[in-house]
Parts: sequence; structure tokens; C-alpha cells
Amino acid sequence: MSPTRYGRQGRGPEWDEGDEERYVAPHRGGAVLTLGILGLVVCFICGIIAWTMGNEDLHKMREGTMDPSGESMTSAGRICGMISVILAVVGIVILFGTGASFLHFLR
Repeated sequence: MSPTRYGRQGRGPEWDEGDEERYVAPHRGGAVLTLGILGLVVCFICGIIAWTMGNEDLHKMREGTMDPSGESMTSAGRICGMISVILAVVGIVILFGTGASFLHFLR
């Protein structure tokens, strides 16, 4: 992918004469959102990846080195990733908690 051309503020392709051009990386909002949804539906490891990528990308967007137009998709994917990891941890705790009490019942 080629870099996107933005003005000084990094908020759009419009700029005045004399403004310096800069190039920012394209956003990965679609990838982060896809991984977040896969984390909820398929495997929480995808959620961990979405959470990590979302944090990095949002940080880059706030610095102005990444295209900010995908901020909402990136945030949504990051939140889906967080939810998938939290649900997996809660499920593991419940699984081990009920497994231990079931084994105690058998004795």
C-alpha cells in the first residue's frame, strides 16, 4: 500500500499553499475489527492480537503518523478484542473452579 498524503494537521487531504506535505501510513481498522470479531466468535488469541494492534494503531493515529479515518473501526476492533479476552479468562476461571469442586465431590 502506498502512503496517504495529508496536510499539516493529518486530518484530511486539503491544505493551503505553503503547507508542508507529509505522508502517513494507511489505517488497519478493517484488520483490527476483523480480528476482534474473530476473537469473540472463534478464538480469543485473535482478540489478543486485535487488542495489541488496536492500541498501537490508535497511538500512531494520535501522533499523526497513521491515517485517522479508521479510528472508529480500530477502536471497535480493540474493544471486541478486550471483551473476547475477558470472556476467555472468566470462562477459564469458571471451568477450573467447577472442575475442582466436581473432583472434590467425587472423593
